[in-house]
Parts: sequence; structure tokens; C-alpha cells
Amino acid sequence: MGLHLLDIYRSPNIGIFVKANDRFILVPKGLAETKTQKLSSDLAVTAVPASIAESRLLGPLVAMNNNGVLTSRLAESTELAEISRATGLPAAALNSRFTAVGNLIAANDRFAVVSPLLDAAAVRQVRDVLGTETESMGIDEYTQVGALIVATNRGAAVYPGLAETEVGRIGSLFGVSAGPTSVNRGVPYIASGIVANSSNAVAGNQTTGPELVFITKALSV
Repeated sequence: MGLHLLDIYRSPNIGIFVKANDRFILVPKGLAETKTQKLSSDLAVTAVPASIAESRLLGPLVAMNNNGVLTSRLAESTELAEISRATGLPAAALNSRFTAVGNLIAANDRFAVVSPLLDAAAVRQVRDVLGTETESMGIDEYTQVGALIVATNRGAAVYPGLAETEVGRIGSLFGVSAGPTSVNRGVPYIASGIVANSSNAVAGNQTTGPELVFITKALSV
């Protein structure tokens, strides 16, 4: 199928606007139909228009796999109900004072790496809703692990500054091969510019040829 490039709202930071699993992609309400259709086609998923706290920044506000959806505590009950009804998945607001849930959790269906900022109760909620084992860890000196890892059931793209042993350890946790990469001409916060699932990935339109090679290899697409 091939990894494609895209912008959303004229921004290459497509990962801050959408979130995908193997069956659905959450897109901002009102997103242009051409963009929605391209994302749906490239990732072989059904598009679900959604908002969190009336925001279109779904990437940082949502953590999702094929088992469930976790959102910022700022999400309204009607928004959670809409997502759950459209996907058939449990959708819950993470009980944490930290609201950028998508930046604090990286998950596939086997495992979730969670930020050390989340307390034990929040980690239990991650385990319950996403149906995974979990480990709290930082990435280099950063706590925003969800911004630095894009994991699917086929691969994991990770922060480019990590040592090879750490990259391998992260892949082992998720049960996939992993590889380091940047996106959009050197941005290390790779989740800001990549949306991916087991079928394919889409990257921001500023992503270079070498970055595309690394992303394709890391995510096995």
C-alpha cells in the first residue's frame, strides 16, 4: 500500500489531530471530506468524527488500541458516549490531573508504556480499559512517552535519540520490532507527525525520504 504523506489544517503535525486503531480513526468534526476519505483509505479504517472537550486536538487527548479508548478527564460524557457508540469500544476519561493522555500513554493490544507522571490508580485504569500489561518508564529524560512512541501490533517507531539497546527493549515490551526515527524534517516527537495502525501509516507532508524509510521499517508497513 505504501506510506503516504498528508497535511491536516495545512499542518504537517497530523498526529495531533487524529488517532487510529486497526478498525477506526477518530477525526475532528468538520474535517474536510477529502482528508477524511484519504485517511480512511490509507489506513483501511472507518472514520469517526469526534471531539474531546470540544477540541479538535484528538492526538494528545486520546490513547487508544483495539480494546478501548482513554481520553482526557476534560472530555464531556456526551463525547465519550459518541465515541463508544460509534466504535463499540469502552471509552473512559482517565482519572488523572494530567490531561494530555495521548502524550502520556503509548499502547498496542499487548502492552502500554505509561508515563511515570501517572499514579498507580491511573495505571490500573490504563490496564483495565486498554486490556494490556503496563510499565511506567521515561524515554531519555522525557516523561511524555506517548509523544515519543508510535506502537502498533506490527511495529514501533520510537524517539530517535535512544540507544539501540533501549530501542530493542521497547520493541520487546510491545512484542514487535522497533526502530528509531524522526518525522517532518527532524522533529523527535514522532507521534505529532505520524498516525499508524497494523495496516499502514500516514506521515506529515514535511517528512523526508530517509525518514520515510525509517518509519516504514520501524512500523513494518
